[in-house]
Amino acid sequence: MSRMSVFNSPLLLGFDHFERALDRISKTTSDGYPPYNIEQTGKDGLRITLAVAGFSSDDLSVQIEDNQLVIRGRQSDEEDRVYLHRGIAARQFQRTFVLAEGIEVVAADLDNGLLHIELHRPMPEVKVRTIEINGGRKAPGITAEKLDIEHAD
Repeated sequence: MSRMSVFNSPLLLGFDHFERALDRISKTTSDGYPPYNIEQTGKDGLRITLAVAGFSSDDLSVQIEDNQLVIRGRQSDEEDRVYLHRGIAARQFQRTFVLAEGIEVVAADLDNGLLHIELHRPMPEVKVRTIEINGGRKAPGITAEKLDIEHAD
């Protein structure tokens, strides 16, 4: 079954990367562990907070992979401990967030079982560029010679 693309309009040029990002989001698991919050901390600041009780900073990794923020947690099981009851989960996790173009990860802090990841979203500057309109003469175009492409005879 094929799905209808939102970006299939001829008026939306160069938005195929959004479609790939939506595909990535749809493939992520809906596991609720660990729970997290996303909050706006200012005009251009965001904070992701994950509840990672029981994890040390050595058990966690925060990486950016292909415009995705990937947070992984893995606790090493200490073999010398004997549990009479084990109610605190020590499972590994991976939580992924797709980042928009230009968002920067500023810092990651672990405090009282909460992992805070600070993000900065710079405001885009408005760009205006005037394109010259050629009239009456052949407009310069991209030719095979300019692209250095060989013609098949």
